[in-house]
Amino acid sequence: MPSFNPSRRTFLKASVVAGVSVYIAPIGGKAFAALFEDKILTPVQWDARAGAPRFRIDGIAKVTGAKVFARDIRSRDMPHWPRQQSHAFILRATRADRVYAGFDLGVLGDELRPDRVVTADDLARDGVAFPAFYGDDMLLPEGKTPAYLGHAVAILIYHDFARFRFAKDKLKFRDDVIRYGAKTGPLERDPWGTFRFVRVGGATPYDDDVFSSLKHAPVFPSMMRKHQPVWPDGKDHGQLGEQGMHHAAQIRAQLARPSDDWLVLEREYNSQSVDTAALEPDNANCWYDAAAQALHMVVPTQGPNEVAESVAEMLAKARGAFPVKQVFLHPCYTVGYGSKDHYNFPFYGLVTALYADGRPVRLANDRYEQFQTSIKRHAFRMRYRIAVDRKTGLFQAFQGDLEANGGGRSNFSPSVAMVGATAAQSIYYFPKNDLTAVAIASRAVDAGSARGYGTLQSMAATEMMVDEFAEQLKLDPIEFRLKNALRSGMKNTQGAIPAGAIRVDEVLEAAKAYPLWTHRASKKAEYEAAHPGRRYGVGFACVQKDFGTGAEASFAKVELKADGSIVLHHSGAEIGTGMSTSQAAAVARWLGKPAGEVRTSVTDWTDLPVTTSGDPYLMSQAEQDRLSANPRWSPAYASPASATNSAYYFTHSTREAARVVFLHGLWPAAMAIWSQGIGGGQAASLVVRVEDARWVDGKLSAGGLQALPLEQLAAKAHELGLVTGATVHAFNRWQWSEADFDINGQAARLPVDGLSVRYGDGADAARKARMRTAGGWHVLDRSKVHIAPTQRNNAAVTYYSAVGTFVELSVHEASGKVEILSHHSIMECGTQLSPQLVSGQLQGGIAMGIGHALHEYLPLYEDGPGNGTWNFNRYHLPRASDVAVWSQTGTVLPPVTETDPPKGIAEVVMIPVVGAIVNGIAHAIGHRFTDLPVTAAKIQEVLA
Repeated sequence: MPSFNPSRRTFLKASVVAGVSVYIAPIGGKAFAALFEDKILTPVQWDARAGAPRFRIDGIAKVTGAKVFARDIRSRDMPHWPRQQSHAFILRATRADRVYAGFDLGVLGDELRPDRVVTADDLARDGVAFPAFYGDDMLLPEGKTPAYLGHAVAILIYHDFARFRFAKDKLKFRDDVIRYGAKTGPLERDPWGTFRFVRVGGATPYDDDVFSSLKHAPVFPSMMRKHQPVWPDGKDHGQLGEQGMHHAAQIRAQLARPSDDWLVLEREYNSQSVDTAALEPDNANCWYDAAAQALHMVVPTQGPNEVAESVAEMLAKARGAFPVKQVFLHPCYTVGYGSKDHYNFPFYGLVTALYADGRPVRLANDRYEQFQTSIKRHAFRMRYRIAVDRKTGLFQAFQGDLEANGGGRSNFSPSVAMVGATAAQSIYYFPKNDLTAVAIASRAVDAGSARGYGTLQSMAATEMMVDEFAEQLKLDPIEFRLKNALRSGMKNTQGAIPAGAIRVDEVLEAAKAYPLWTHRASKKAEYEAAHPGRRYGVGFACVQKDFGTGAEASFAKVELKADGSIVLHHSGAEIGTGMSTSQAAAVARWLGKPAGEVRTSVTDWTDLPVTTSGDPYLMSQAEQDRLSANPRWSPAYASPASATNSAYYFTHSTREAARVVFLHGLWPAAMAIWSQGIGGGQAASLVVRVEDARWVDGKLSAGGLQALPLEQLAAKAHELGLVTGATVHAFNRWQWSEADFDINGQAARLPVDGLSVRYGDGADAARKARMRTAGGWHVLDRSKVHIAPTQRNNAAVTYYSAVGTFVELSVHEASGKVEILSHHSIMECGTQLSPQLVSGQLQGGIAMGIGHALHEYLPLYEDGPGNGTWNFNRYHLPRASDVAVWSQTGTVLPPVTETDPPKGIAEVVMIPVVGAIVNGIAHAIGHRFTDLPVTAAKIQEVLA
């Protein structure tokens, strides 16, 4: 096969790391036709009057079965790849309490022996190792105890499919292939991360805090002893950590010996490990072309940039054995729910290719392997102690100790534990709190950024406890929630005031009047009379979840062609959320119609060079100030598709790019047309303001002037050489960075930290000369930049969206089975980009929440998925019959104003249904469960 010579027309250079050029590229040939925009994506069918798309960009392909994922690609689909496809699978240890002593492939005989076996010895010899984020022992060396169940020990490569298939079947479920030596017991390790958030508020919820994480600092352990955190000594006037511990001790003492006016409840809640169950199992198809010193990778990922950077880091270490000058990464559409965000499978694909004798090799999990290795949702143990004033019904203090089981590799476990703790307050205001969170290391399968990210576990527990408080205080549960609801201007448990309007009280007011709630007593009597042997219940829960990470960054490029067509490029990845559709629609606010051509997962940003360095979470203010003097620097480069970030964060960059094109291209073009009196005899001197501009049916008007179609405006903007394209980079640390730019002689302050523009076809020679600086783009230097101070990291979260959910259910007395009769959600999500996509997120999230509350469960250790025997025959994923698919409803609060930004809701929609189900079961049978899932067997025990 000839070596591949990449063309700038099809390959997009992303970065150079340690001398390795990384390109992220659309699939070529037939694979491109199958996977990417010329077939999969169709132009948005726009309903101009509704201001929303009629269906998804990828909708037709989905319903006709044409959608293809990375898993479907073979070497013959890739131009310039060798046609012969090799295959591989991984041997894994299924015990984690004994020394690993090698493996025995004797059962395969000579005919089925692999063409190549890769072990830890090979990796050590050649300097091949995981990127630092993923830890040690990519393949376990002999003589060491596996760190977790399912630890990879060897890769077996076959150059023909038949032998591969027979060999894999032959080795499956066998206990005699992996050999073990002396018994050591499971490894004992320090926690992956430990945090403490202490807050003592002022006299009112709006006064300055006495102590808080934002105002002062979170509290961290001073050391570890026997793998347990040792906290600083409490001192009133000591260092910040000591001051925090002084207040923490006072809070705990007060809860241990409460006044007679306080009702204190103490409960332990347990939330189970579950599988992320993405319907595309992890896979990679990679080819190492030694002659060309090139590595080609087809992988599904939520973060193409992260994979690209990590691949370059990994290859730099192994350059002596495997010289690589160029990496060609082909990201594909995928579905992940977090499971393909910072997951290690692409790097096993890379390693497999290095040892595949120059052949493309496919590594793809079957369902058993997927259960054994894919990222799990963390199992949580939560001990809560909360006090309420009996007279006022107001919360007084919250003590919470949360333990997340992170499994065998750290992944995002520290962050998940931290987010779980900061979310534990749910929708309520607490005058004081002491919340600890620890992510333990264990022999369980890795847990990571699963949908919910720790908040499902902690907030569901809070909602269960809140209902119990209301019962003991003899208060209506929704009225009790309203008494304690966090309102705009109040502080969260870190001491930060949430950004924007907090509308939890509106959700609760709507819920209080909902007929299912107001008539629940009479419906219970009627239902149980009509259905002997069944108990009826209605449960409610309401939560608000943060969206974003505190270091969100993205690129967006919007180009307006002379014929009025719009092209959008975005750094975000499409993972099944409809992001490509919503971003196409987002430009309509400024350009009157959606983008007709959309590219996602783009990393070619030579049009706007941005550099980054340092850690946005850990850097000092002095370091940030020094680095930000470089007009090309930002604290972060580009975020993966995660943390419910597309609706708010990705839309921000899209709309800011479109706004620049409007303000500096279309608006002056409109003014020029109106001033010339084209088609309407307008006066030469106009008194019209840009804030009066409105798009109606794809035409722009303002102040009663002639409505101009986009095609006419675009032609004029190009004729006059105005701005017809804008590329922006945006960064958010719970506040958007802002910068000052000079755009065509006009000073502009924009909520972005990087900007380049492109001028129309009629641009004068001076503008064209400037555009040559970056492929036709004029990169603008910011004159000033305002980046949120690093202290904002201590806020942990500030952006929230709220959802309240009712569940109507029945419990069969004999079997203990719970039947969901109906459910209704009330959502607050700002301005909807696409109501249909919001509805889809709500329905999917509710189904996942029902599964978590009633069905889904994985044992953590030896009898769990790490032993390789789990599949959907043992794991109850909710089906249509489980989720009341024909009797589910939802309402969305209208935005406060038409300018409200959209909010991230992909995770929050799955959370309240968990607490609502458990509360509904309590209403039905009078027993409150604290361990999830609430199975029929558990209910039978109670009813017996």
